[in-house]
Amino acid sequence: MPLIIVSVGIVALLILIMGFKLNTFVSLIIVSFGVALALGMPLDSIVSSIEAGLGGTLGHLALIFGLGAMLGRLIADAGGAQRISITLIDKFGERNIQWAVVVASFIIGIALFFEVGLVLLIPIVFTISKQLKVSILYLGIPMAAALSVTHGFLPPHPGPTVIAGEYGANIGEVLLYGFIIAIPTVIIAGPLFTKLAKRLVPDSFNRTGDIASLGEQKTFKIEDTPGFGISVFTAMFPVILMSIATIISMVQKTADIADNQAFEIVRFVGNASTAMVLSLLLAIFTMGLARNIPMKTVMNSCSIAIANIGMLLLIIGGGGAFKQVLIDGGVGGYVAELFSETSLSPILLAWIIAAILRIALGSATVAALTTAGLVIPMLGTSDVNLALVVLATGAGSLIASHVNDAGFWMFKEFFGLTLKETFATWTLLESIISIAGLGFILLLSLVV
Repeated sequence: MPLIIVSVGIVALLILIMGFKLNTFVSLIIVSFGVALALGMPLDSIVSSIEAGLGGTLGHLALIFGLGAMLGRLIADAGGAQRISITLIDKFGERNIQWAVVVASFIIGIALFFEVGLVLLIPIVFTISKQLKVSILYLGIPMAAALSVTHGFLPPHPGPTVIAGEYGANIGEVLLYGFIIAIPTVIIAGPLFTKLAKRLVPDSFNRTGDIASLGEQKTFKIEDTPGFGISVFTAMFPVILMSIATIISMVQKTADIADNQAFEIVRFVGNASTAMVLSLLLAIFTMGLARNIPMKTVMNSCSIAIANIGMLLLIIGGGGAFKQVLIDGGVGGYVAELFSETSLSPILLAWIIAAILRIALGSATVAALTTAGLVIPMLGTSDVNLALVVLATGAGSLIASHVNDAGFWMFKEFFGLTLKETFATWTLLESIISIAGLGFILLLSLVV
């Protein structure tokens, strides 16, 4: 019965969002109340459960997410992202242009959220396409693959960051293992998949695309942008801090070194929130003050970044509320009991649940959060590596993007594709990332 109630709740969510065009956050809250009532939760605990879910999710995520948005915006507004792209394209040369786009998109994708990275990089891809007389899709697929992989696997992106918090996983480990998985996945879903897509839908590689909806793009003379080295360093700084702290902590555990104040300082600096604060301070200097940009202009970029993510934060909070209702209503415990006798790995189970919810709901972040509500009760009885469960949830939440996902329509319109061509390129691309990611996660689980 609990699973039937959840299924009805998910169908109701789809009807509210797609049928009645209701705001996603409002829909999530309405469904959370409805599911809580249907599960028979005491009336005096429903509101507190929803508040706890919303507050607990945003309490962990808001600082990292907000600071990450500001960091990305400063790099973009200063021309740092453009400098990274153009420099790599020049260095790789025309012959290896796809790999240049992959590396540039991967670096920029770490600092910028998926939609922002897409809007920023597409005009650059279009310009290069015209200059080199190559198909925009030939460059667009590797770009989208790199952005999607960083979005699904690497903190400080919202999905992996919030799920790490929900599962109690070490965010540094998620980042480190995420990198190991992300690199081969991007290669498969980017340059290699492009060859397959060209055979499946050859006509799609003749499209000219349309980015008129993006309006006039802010472009820079290359000499007016920050240097390549400082741009990459600023974009990668939070990753560097978190990775160093994780590696040192792993060495400490492996070598059984006694804890001391030096290790405490390393853990403090490598904490995701501390790393993001330090990274933002660095960006304010390198992308702003060091280039004689007034502090008022720098802070205006930060304000715009926060304004742009306000609704997304609420949607993530709404997903957290739905997740908490599933836990407090006993659904998570029911699923844990259902699978208590199964030999199915929690890694595979998290991927399957996230994949089903992603196909049904469209939103990768909401699918991942709902998965957490069903998987968390199972983790207490397993010695599985929590960082890998986080990554498996992220991989599952990327699969088969279709008509209920905004990314599907963005890709279709920007590259001027038909529905069939979008399914054969974008939907298949996301599915390859999801399945390849799971494969590498399972391989990694054999050694960590």
